[in-house]
Amino acid sequence: MNQTVVLYPSALVGHVGPMTKLAGAFLKHGYDVTVVLVGYGTTATDRTAIEGIVASNPSISFHVLRPPPAPPATSSDSKHPLLVLLDLLRRCNEPLGAFLGSIPRQRLHSAVIDMFCVDAIDVVAAAGVPVYTFFASCASCLSALTQFPALVAGRQTGLKDLGDTPLDLLGVPPMPASHFTEVMLEHPEGEVCKAITEIWRCNTETMGVLVNTFEQLESRAVRSLRDPGRNMPPVYCVGPLLAGAGNDKGKDGVDECLAWLDAQPDGSVVFLCFGSMGVLSAKQLKEMAVGLERSGHRFLWCVRVPAAAAGHVDEHSEQEQEPELDAVLPEGFLERTKNKGMVVKSWAPQVEVLRHRATGAFVTHCGWNSVLESVAAGVPMLCWPLYAEQKMNKVWMTAGDGMGVALELEGYRDGFVGAEEVEAKVRLVMTTEGEEGVVQLRARLRGLRDEAEAALADGGSSRVDFLRFLLDVKNLEVGGRGAAHPVNNLQILNAEARQYSLCKLI
Repeated sequence: MNQTVVLYPSALVGHVGPMTKLAGAFLKHGYDVTVVLVGYGTTATDRTAIEGIVASNPSISFHVLRPPPAPPATSSDSKHPLLVLLDLLRRCNEPLGAFLGSIPRQRLHSAVIDMFCVDAIDVVAAAGVPVYTFFASCASCLSALTQFPALVAGRQTGLKDLGDTPLDLLGVPPMPASHFTEVMLEHPEGEVCKAITEIWRCNTETMGVLVNTFEQLESRAVRSLRDPGRNMPPVYCVGPLLAGAGNDKGKDGVDECLAWLDAQPDGSVVFLCFGSMGVLSAKQLKEMAVGLERSGHRFLWCVRVPAAAAGHVDEHSEQEQEPELDAVLPEGFLERTKNKGMVVKSWAPQVEVLRHRATGAFVTHCGWNSVLESVAAGVPMLCWPLYAEQKMNKVWMTAGDGMGVALELEGYRDGFVGAEEVEAKVRLVMTTEGEEGVVQLRARLRGLRDEAEAALADGGSSRVDFLRFLLDVKNLEVGGRGAAHPVNNLQILNAEARQYSLCKLI
C-alpha cells in the first residue's frame, strides 16, 4: 500500500493551484496524495476556481475541513483580512488533527503546509508526521522575508518611516523599504505586523522548505538560503510548478483568444493581464488604452472592470452585471484598434497565451505564478506591481544582479502609469533590433526557458532537489518510524544525484 502525503494550502486560490501541482510530483513517485482544503475559498470567484482545480485533478484526493464557527462578530469588529484568514486557519487545527489521526501512522509519509498555515506545525508534529513548508512565492522573497523579524526587532517605528531607503538584505539586490507588503510597513507592535512577523519566523521552523522556483533563475538567493551561517533548514527548489496547457479547454473565450493569436505574426503581440484580483481604476484603464494605441503594436488585453464602473449589482445575485468595456475605455477605442488588438473581459487562458508563438511580451502584475509561466515560455515582461509581495518581485525581476527577466513601468510607486510610459515601454520591449539591453533580455529569457524545462527533466536540478527531499524524509523514517519508501525511487535518486553531481563538476 502506498504511503500518503498530506498537502495543506491556505484558503487562497493562488496557493491551492501551486500546491496541487506539487501533488503531481508526489504522484509520479508512487505516493498517494490528499490535499486538505480550508473550504472552497472566501469569495465566489475563489470557489469557482477551486472547484475547477478539484474537478480537473481526479488522481488527487481532496478533504475539506469543517472548522467550528467563529464567535459572533460585534458591530465594532473590523478585522484585517489577514487576521480573519489566520483565525480561520487556527479554527481548522482541531479538524486537521482529527483527519491526520484517521490515517494509520505508518501510511503517513509527510505533511507539507502552506506558508500561512504555520499554526498547524504543532498539530502535524503531534501526529508524528514530518512537517515541511511549501513557499509558493520565489526564493528571493523567502530570503528577504526570513530576515524581516530581525529587521523590525526593537524598532520604535514602522518601516513606513524609511520610505524608499534601500535595504541591503542577504541573497537579493537592494530593495526600497517601501516595497515590503503593506502590513509589514506598519508599527512592529501592531497586531497585523506582529502576526505577519510571526508567520515569516515560523516558516523556517519546519524540517525544510520546498520553494516553487528553479536554481538557475534565482541562484543568488538560493546560495544565500543554503549558507550555513543563516541557520536555515534544508531548502529544496522544486519548480517551476505550472498549470498545464489545455487545462482551460472548454472555458468561455479560450478558442476565441487562441484563434485570434493564430492569425498574428510571430512575436508581434503584447499580452496584458493582471491576475485574478488585479483591478485598475477607470482612469488608469483609459490611460493604458491611449498608450497601447499610440504604441502601434498588436495587443491582447484582459480587462477587469472596476466595481464603480461595472454597473449596479443585481439584488438576486452576488455577481455584478456584465460590464461594458465601452464604459471604461476611450470613446471609439475598440473600433479603432479592432484590426490590431483584442480586449477580453476579466479572464484569458494565460498559460496558452504565453506559450503561443505570436506572444512577444507580457505586461504583468508580478504575481509569482504569472512570472514563472512567462519565464517558462521565454517571454520578457513589463512590471506593473499592484499588491501583496509584487513590488518585491519587481525588484528581483528587473535587477541585473537578480533574475534580469523584465523592465519596469515607471509610475507604479505612485499608483498611476501614464500613457507616454506605456507607449514607450511597449515599443522598447517589442523592438527586435538596436536596443542592446532588450536583445540581451530576450536572449536571457530564451535561455531560462530551456533551463526551466531542463530543471524538471531527468537529472535536472529541481528533480534532483525533490528526490533529495524524499531521501531526507526516508532518513528520518530509518531513524524513527521505519516506514518504507518505494525502492525504485531511491535507486532513481542515487543515479540522478550522481549524474547531476558529475554534470556540476564537469
